[in-house]
This record gives sequence, C-alpha cells and structure tokens, in this order.
Amino acid sequence: MLGKLARQNDPNVLVGFDHADDAGVYQIAPDQALVQTVDFFTPVVDDPYTFGQIAATNALSDIYAMGGKPLTSLALVCFPEKADLEILERILAGGLSKMIEAGCTVIGGHSIRDDETKFGYSVTGLIHPKKVLTNAGAKSGDALICTKALGTGVISTAIKKGKAEPAWIDASVQSMTTLNKKAAEVIQQGKFRVHSMTDVTGFGLIGHAREMALASNVGIRFSSKDVPILPGALDCIRAGYIPGGLTNNRDFAECNVSYEAPISQELKALLFDPQTAGGLLIAAAGDDCDRLLLDMQKAGISALHIGSVTESQKPLIRIY
Repeated sequence: MLGKLARQNDPNVLVGFDHADDAGVYQIAPDQALVQTVDFFTPVVDDPYTFGQIAATNALSDIYAMGGKPLTSLALVCFPEKADLEILERILAGGLSKMIEAGCTVIGGHSIRDDETKFGYSVTGLIHPKKVLTNAGAKSGDALICTKALGTGVISTAIKKGKAEPAWIDASVQSMTTLNKKAAEVIQQGKFRVHSMTDVTGFGLIGHAREMALASNVGIRFSSKDVPILPGALDCIRAGYIPGGLTNNRDFAECNVSYEAPISQELKALLFDPQTAGGLLIAAAGDDCDRLLLDMQKAGISALHIGSVTESQKPLIRIY
C-alpha cells in the first residue's frame, strides 16, 4: 500500500521500501546512518518468557540483516484487559533478556488493550553508510549461505494443535531464540566479500530469495539436499500442520520456481514455510565461501552452503 502513495524525495534515505528490504536506512552524518525496523506478532509458543525472547530475537534480526548494530528499542504491546499482568511481565522480561544480550537498550514503548496478545519491538541501529548490506547486490558466481534450519512455521502450527513432540519444540525454540548477532559480527569484520544479505522470515526461503533475485537482477540455484531442516519439520508437513502463511507464500512465489530434480512434496512445502526469527541468507563471493563458513563454525553458527547465484534466468529460482 505504501508503494501506491506519493513518494518522498529525501536524499538521506539510503534504503526505503522500494525493494522490500529488511529495514530502512537513513543517513545522519557522512560516516553514520540509522537502521530502523519494527516487528510484532501473536504468540508462537505457550511459555510467556520464551515468547518474549522470540519476539525480541525476531525484531533484532532485521538490523543484523542490514549489517547494522542494534542501539535502542521500543516495546509494542497488545494485551487483554482482564488477563493476568504477571503473564505480560514474563513476556517483557523475556524480551529484555535478548535485548540485553544484543547490547540494545529498551527506552520505552506503547501498549493498548486487545482481545489477542501481540508483542514485538521497534528497533533502531547504527551503520556506516558505505557498509549497508541490502537484498540487492548479489552477483553471479556468489555462494548462498544460510545460518539457520527451516521449519519454525510448521512446528509452531503443530504446537498450537498440541501435536508437537518435545524434541521438535526444543530445537525450534533454540533456533528462534538464537540471535543473528554472531553471524553478523563475522561478516562485519570485513574479511569476506559479502555482496547481499537478508534474513529468512515471514516469506520463507523462496520468498526472500525471490526478493534478492529481483533486487539484484540475478538468478538463484538451491541444492535441495543441502537445505537445513529442523527436527520434526517434515513430519509436521506430512501430518498436515500447514500454517496459512506457507500456503500464501507458495501461491504467490512458486511460479518463480523450477524443480530440476526429484524433490519430496514435504520439502517443496518447507521451502515456503514462514520463519519466525529465522537465519541470514548471505550472498558471498564464491572464493570466500569456505573461509566464511569456517569462521561461522568457529563462532558456533551452523551455517551451510545451500546454493549459488547465477545470471538472470527464467524462472528466477531453480532447485536441484
């Protein structure tokens, strides 16, 4: 809808909403720019503290995806009038724990009464104007690296149905409460030629890859056997625990995909699974891939090389 409205011609806007990027970037000095994002959603797990942690991790992710460092945040709260305020306190405490881990100061927020609980943050970060990483900039020959496994959407749906196994929940929660901070710090060292980056969230792997391909005017190839998968994710799809977002993502983006090898129906579906607090999708120079993966692994990040960037092609994304 924003795209239909009048454009504001502000030369300080380095990244707006033109290419559906992860956050906006606004230059405030020759060597400094603000990175700004906002994200909130309904509970994806039963425990209030854990939900707060996940919401904070998810909101912070967009700052890391641009190559920025989180600075301050504002809490956004929707909470039922007659609900137990101790629940809200636990949600806020969980969120604060992750903000502290990120070195991001919570300086306020806003709350309203609502029949359904919703929680998240507006986050502001800092970045050098010449070091912004957008979903544009990927180059043919780049390696595509993913830092987290897929499946949080279908597992969250199974949780809501009361059908998720404890091991599935534990692995999913571990993923959703792991900040992308360490991965971003590896990239921010400047040792590697990283050309483009985004985080894999609500539009799923294919949706965010599509945005990268369109913004960069390139094609993308994924290796189906290398896509990381959370324990239980394929079982959830097999059992029919499909979130509405997955179906919407697939209806919208599958026209951009060609399957070049035999791939199970479950895996095809998983590629469109909307992720909460997902990992980073990184396009880095092919020659730097192995060293970048090694540094990621040394930092405790289970990053994997899952594909490559090609010249522009039709369809945009090929999976083999």
